[in-house]
Amino acid sequence: MERLAGRIMLLGRARRACLAFLAGALGAFGLPPFGFFAVFFVSFPILVWLLDGIAGNPDRSHTLGLRSAFFIGWLFGFGYFTAGLWWIGNALLFEADQFAWALPLAVLGLPAVLALFYGLATMLARLFWSDGLSRIAALAAGFGLVEWLRSFVATGFPWNAIGYGAMPIPLMMQSAAPLGLFGVSTLAVLVFAMPALLGTRKGMVSGFALAGLLIVAHLGYGALKLVEPLPAGGKTLTVRLVQPAIDEARKLENSDRIEIFNHHLALSAQPVEPGKPEPDIIVWPETSIPFILTDYPDALARIADVLKDGQVLVTGAVRAEEQGAGQPPRYYNSIYVIDDKGQIISASDKVHLTPFGEYVPYEGVLRRIGFDNLISLPGGFSPAAQRTLLSLPSGMGFYPLICYEAIFPDEIQIPSQANAIVNLTNDAWFGMTPGPYQHFLQARIRAVEAGLPLIRGANNGISALVDVRGRIISGLSLNAQGVVDATMDIIRVSKWNNSDRKLNFWLVMLVVVLAALISRMGFIFRKN
Repeated sequence: MERLAGRIMLLGRARRACLAFLAGALGAFGLPPFGFFAVFFVSFPILVWLLDGIAGNPDRSHTLGLRSAFFIGWLFGFGYFTAGLWWIGNALLFEADQFAWALPLAVLGLPAVLALFYGLATMLARLFWSDGLSRIAALAAGFGLVEWLRSFVATGFPWNAIGYGAMPIPLMMQSAAPLGLFGVSTLAVLVFAMPALLGTRKGMVSGFALAGLLIVAHLGYGALKLVEPLPAGGKTLTVRLVQPAIDEARKLENSDRIEIFNHHLALSAQPVEPGKPEPDIIVWPETSIPFILTDYPDALARIADVLKDGQVLVTGAVRAEEQGAGQPPRYYNSIYVIDDKGQIISASDKVHLTPFGEYVPYEGVLRRIGFDNLISLPGGFSPAAQRTLLSLPSGMGFYPLICYEAIFPDEIQIPSQANAIVNLTNDAWFGMTPGPYQHFLQARIRAVEAGLPLIRGANNGISALVDVRGRIISGLSLNAQGVVDATMDIIRVSKWNNSDRKLNFWLVMLVVVLAALISRMGFIFRKN
C-alpha cells in the first residue's frame, strides 16, 4: 500500500488530474441505484494521496499549494457530480428542439459549479495538512462544511451529499436522526479516508481505532433502533398510492389532458383486493391534475363520484391566483386535499421552487440569452411564503413536501401537529436513470430524521409508504403502473428536532477541527 500511495503522490500533472476525476466518478457507485458504499474507501484515500503529492513538493509555494489543492478537489468533485448527476440532461430531451442546446450546461456545467464546493473543501484541508491523522480530520471538516454550504448557497442543491453514501439501508440510516445529513457526511468522510493512513503508516493505529469505533457506533445505533419496539397506541391509516406512469411528453400535450385525468380516476376506482380494508386516503402524484381544477367544477364532481364515504384524495395540482384586472394570474405548484363531496378542504403551495424547471433565476438577464422554464407557464411558478400543514377530516395533519423540497433538511420544520410527511413528485422527467432512486433515498432519510412515516406518491415511481425507521412498507417500482394499498402505523418516534441536529453537526465539526489542529501542532513540534 505504501508503494501505491508513493506512486500516486509522484504522478505528473496530467495523470494526477485524470486520477482525481476518476476517483470522484468512482464515488458515484456508492449512491443509488448501486449503493456500493465500499467504493468510497477507495476514492477518498486516492484523494488524500493526491493531496499528499502537492503537500510533499518542497518547491511549491504556500499559495500555489492552495491553488493546486483546490484544483484537485475540483476535479474530484467534477468526476463525482458528472457521474452522479448526468441524468439531469434527460429532462431537456422532452422538448429537444427548444432545450437541447442547454444539454452540455446540465450534464457538465452544473457538475462544474458544484465541484467548486469540493475544491473549497480540499483547499481548506490543505491549511492543516501533515502526514498523519490531522489531514484526514481536516479533509472531513472541509467536506462537512461545504456539504452544509451546498444546502443554501445560490438557492441550494445538497443532492448526493457524501453522507447518503453511508446510509444505503435502514440499518445505516438511523444516525441521521441525531446527527442530520451534514453530521453524517462529516464523519463519513473521516471514516472513508482513513485507509489513506496505510500509505504513510503515521497515525495508523489511532486512526483505524477511531474509524472502527465510529463504524461500530453507526451500525450499533442502527441495530438498536431497528429492534426497539415502536410506541403503542398510535393510529393506523390505509393508503392507496396511485402511480399512473404518464409519459412526460404526453403531459406536455394539451390534447391529452382529459384522458390523463380519466386515467387517474380509473386507477383510483379499482376495487381493493378481497379481505383488505378500503383506503382512508388516495394519493396522486405532483401536478397530477393537468388543468386548473378550480376552473372545472365538473372535475371536482367526478372526483367525488370516485371517492367512497369518508375517503379523501391528496393530489398535486397547479393552483391559480388572480391578481386583478390586466394582471396575469400567479401560479403555484400545490397539494390539495379533496373530500368525498368534491370540496377542497386543505391546500399547501410549494415553497422552494426548482430553478429552470419552475422559475428562471436572475430572470432579467438569463431570459435574454435563451433560458426558459421547462414547464411552460406565463412567468413560471410563484413560491409560497410558508409551508402549510395539510388538515384531514380525521384530525390528522400531513407535512407537505413537493418534489425536491425533500432534499433540504434544514428547511424542514415539522410542527408537533404533523402525523406524517407526504412527498408528491414527478420524476418522469429523468426516465430510467439513477435520478429517481437518489431522490427516493433522500426522502426516506427525511422520514428517519423526523421520526415520522412517509407517504410518497410519484408519477412513474418510486411511490412508497415508508415507516419511521426508513423501512419500505409497500410501494411501486420505477415505471410500474397501477395502485398499491397498504396500512401503516401513524406514530412519531424521534426525540431529536432540527435544532438538535444542527447543534450536533457543529459539535461534530468542532471536535474534528480540534483533532486536526492538535494533530497538526504535534506534527510541527516533532519537526522542530
